[in-house]
Amino acid sequence: MKNEHAHPSHSEEISRLRRIEGQVRGIQKMIEDRRYCVDILTQMSSVSAALARVEERIIERHLRNCVKESLAGSNRADQNRKIEEIIGLLARYRRPSGAGNSSDEKKEE
Repeated sequence: MKNEHAHPSHSEEISRLRRIEGQVRGIQKMIEDRRYCVDILTQMSSVSAALARVEERIIERHLRNCVKESLAGSNRADQNRKIEEIIGLLARYRRPSGAGNSSDEKKEE
């Protein structure tokens, strides 16, 4: 079923994502240049934190717009879908860092 409401704009996040993209390219160069491991890890931590902030902002907008609109409406099925969606999001973000990403790690071993 297609959502009938307008989705919020996340255009503000584009500049943040471009900055993150530049940071990732910087990390690639650091690795190519065989830079000190701790410096590389520090930059990787910065990228992870920046991505987490973008993610938090998008989730917040989703809750304040998409979810709020669905719960305020009269369509019970849509309300139930949004509640299940929120439960799924909470479960996903409750996992410790790195959980659920083992398929990529196993491929590289």
